[in-house]
Amino acid sequence: QVQVVESGGGLVQAGGSLTLSCTISGLTFDRLPMGWFRQAPGKEREGVSCASPSGDHTYYADSVKGRFTVSRDNAKNTLYLQMNSLQPEETGIYCCATDQRAGYSDEYYCRTHKRIDVWGQGTQVTVSS
Repeated sequence: QVQVVESGGGLVQAGGSLTLSCTISGLTFDRLPMGWFRQAPGKEREGVSCASPSGDHTYYADSVKGRFTVSRDNAKNTLYLQMNSLQPEETGIYCCATDQRAGYSDEYYCRTHKRIDVWGQGTQVTVSS
């Protein structure tokens, strides 16, 4: 049984930082691409950042390049998202997700959201102005 546990969300002022964590059990973590997705109020879900199974290749949405860093510790089955210089429009629910069948690039998952079959419940990030 796959279990996803996300943490690290919270309330932060504009310009502040947060680090999200996502630990997934019940699957072969180190063989799967992983990603962070954001659902903001009134907006479509967005692929924020995704990482290849080894973490050597990463993808970032244009809006977060240079401010967010995705990483993973495969020994701990954990995916991270370091977020700096947060802005109010980045308020939303941040979920980690993966495709247990893999086979596509991290960029593919972030851009298309297709084939993803494991979603976390998400952690709320609120950025105040």
